[in-house]
Amino acid sequence: MSTTTTAARPRWVDDEGAALSAVARDFFRTEVVPHFERFDQQKHVDREVWLKAGALGLLCCEVPDEYGGGGGTFAHEAVVLSEQARAGDTGLGLQVHSGVVAPYLVAHGTEEQKARWLPGMASGDLIGAVAMSEPGAGTDLKNVRTSATRNGDHYLLNGSKTFISNGSRCDLVIVVAKTDPAAGRNGISLLVLETAAAPGFRRGRTLDKLGLHSQDTAELFFEDVPVPVENLLGAEGAGFGMLMRELPRERLVIAVSAVAAMERALEETIAYAKTREVFGAPLFAMQHVKFELAELATIVRASRVFLDDCVENFCAGTLDPATASMAKWWLTQNQCDVTDRCLQLFGGYGYMREYLISRLYVDARAQKIYGGTNEVMKDLISRAL
Repeated sequence: MSTTTTAARPRWVDDEGAALSAVARDFFRTEVVPHFERFDQQKHVDREVWLKAGALGLLCCEVPDEYGGGGGTFAHEAVVLSEQARAGDTGLGLQVHSGVVAPYLVAHGTEEQKARWLPGMASGDLIGAVAMSEPGAGTDLKNVRTSATRNGDHYLLNGSKTFISNGSRCDLVIVVAKTDPAAGRNGISLLVLETAAAPGFRRGRTLDKLGLHSQDTAELFFEDVPVPVENLLGAEGAGFGMLMRELPRERLVIAVSAVAAMERALEETIAYAKTREVFGAPLFAMQHVKFELAELATIVRASRVFLDDCVENFCAGTLDPATASMAKWWLTQNQCDVTDRCLQLFGGYGYMREYLISRLYVDARAQKIYGGTNEVMKDLISRAL
């Protein structure tokens, strides 16, 4: 893509990050894109793909190397997520696995927990998930009803979760549960459930979604599931505070994918407009089309500049929660707007699933919902005004 439609390499991408980006680009091009249709039909990406990603160092880039990770920074994670979004893939659940679960373990886990779980996550042998949303509690996490009752050397976990990314394939799941229902937000704890042969744990259906067809999104059920006390993440009752501290990262992860996806949508549309013949001339020759693409290029460039500033500040430890919320809502809104307008320029072909723009369009819509709806983001921003 020319510099007229996207910025030069961001300052936060150094030579090492550029090399990682090239590895990720080739990985998604060869190991994921050719299998889109099959992954969509089976509603998950093959385990072998996770293992190949791990072998190439594309999982858990921020995890310290002593725990098997890449020993990098958020910038390294962001280049992998960017290449994934540019490839049009949303099935490999890296946003959650590498972008959310691993950082929780690094920030709040004990040395024993990190040594036990992180190497497997970095290799792809363990797939991570986080179970927050429930049928009656989504963004309002303080009202979760899933409970964890202390019983000797373990907790008994009871309740249900829904909309859980990586849910039907996960080996580790961080469960948000109430250990003291009378204490409100101060009674919420995070428990790490190892799903293999966990009695009382059941996976529900893999959900049938508008988009994100190859992304494994499932319901989870817990009935007196024993979770060892040593699987408590952080202190009992400290879960809500940990969630609030980590949510800005999750929102920035979503924003990274939003910008990369809209850049790819614009790139595809420009190429199509320059080759598609309409009334004996390229579509791009029409003034309206040129003006439309000029507007979209401006939106995409402004989005990229804002994102890059947020990533730089996050890496420096100076990104505040309100700005992270701004990035999440504004960039995902732009993603939806840009892909919609790009699809329109494809005409009827844009509505065909064989065209990448169709995939980018349907997958964009969820970005305004998960990680906290955009309406909630605006409410959070208003509190800081």
